[in-house]
Amino acid sequence: MIKHAFVVCAYKESEYLEECVKSLIEQTVRSPIAIATSTPNDHISSIADKYSLPVYVRNGQSDIQDDWNFAAQQLESEWITIAHQDDVYDKRYVEVLTAKIDKMPSAVMAMTDYRPIIHGKISDDRNCRIKRFLRWPLKFRLLAQSRFVRVRTLSHGNCMCCPSVSYHRSVIDGPIFTSDLKFSLDWDTFLKFAKMEGGFAYVAKPLTYYRIHNEATTMDFIRNNTRVIEDGIMFRKFWPDFIVKILLVFYRKSYDTYLE
Repeated sequence: MIKHAFVVCAYKESEYLEECVKSLIEQTVRSPIAIATSTPNDHISSIADKYSLPVYVRNGQSDIQDDWNFAAQQLESEWITIAHQDDVYDKRYVEVLTAKIDKMPSAVMAMTDYRPIIHGKISDDRNCRIKRFLRWPLKFRLLAQSRFVRVRTLSHGNCMCCPSVSYHRSVIDGPIFTSDLKFSLDWDTFLKFAKMEGGFAYVAKPLTYYRIHNEATTMDFIRNNTRVIEDGIMFRKFWPDFIVKILLVFYRKSYDTYLE
C-alpha cells in the first residue's frame, strides 16, 4: 500500500487553491494527490485538469465533517493528509513527516509545526508561539506515547493545526471525524485519538503554512459565536466551569489573529 497521500478539500472558487496544489506537487518526496469537493465548478476543474489530478465530488449539502471524511476515503494509503485549499506546504513536508512516522510506526496521528500567513506574509505571532509551547512535550517520544500527556497537551486549547496533521488510516477503525461539533471538530478529533493506543508523531519544524483571510471559514464561526460556544464545550471536557470561564477569557484573545 502507498505510504502517504494528499487529498485537497476544495470549496467554491478559492483564489489560493492553485498555490496549495503546487506546493503538494513540488514535494521532495512525491505523494498521490486528489481533490475532493461538494461544490464542483469550473475553477476547481480547470486546476485539476492543469495538473492532471482526479476530482471526487460528494453529493449533498456542504458540511465540514462530511466533506473531510469523504475526502479521506478517496485514496488508498497508510497515511492521509487532508489539505485545506487556502494553505501551503513546505516542499519537505512529506519527506520529514514520513521519516518521523518510520520512527513511530504505531502512531495514530502525525503533525508538524506551522506558521500563519497573514496579509500574504509568513508570520510567527504570539498565538502561534503559545501553541508551540503547549506542544513541546510531544517532541519527546516517550511523552508523545503517553495518553496522559497527549490529553493534557490538548487541555489548554487546540494547539494543533488541522491541515498539518496526517492520519494513520491503517489503524483507525471507521471514519476519522466523528464529532458532534461544527467548528471544534478537529480539536475533538485530536482528543479522541489522544485517548487511543499508539502516540502522536510530532515534527517540531514549521512545514505547514495556514492562510488567514476574510473569506476563511473560521471567520464565519467567529462572527456567529459558534467558535466560542464550541471552545467552551471542549474545555468542559477537561475542566470544571469556573476554570473554563477563566480559560475562555484568555483563549478568546487567540481569535484576534483572524480579526486584525
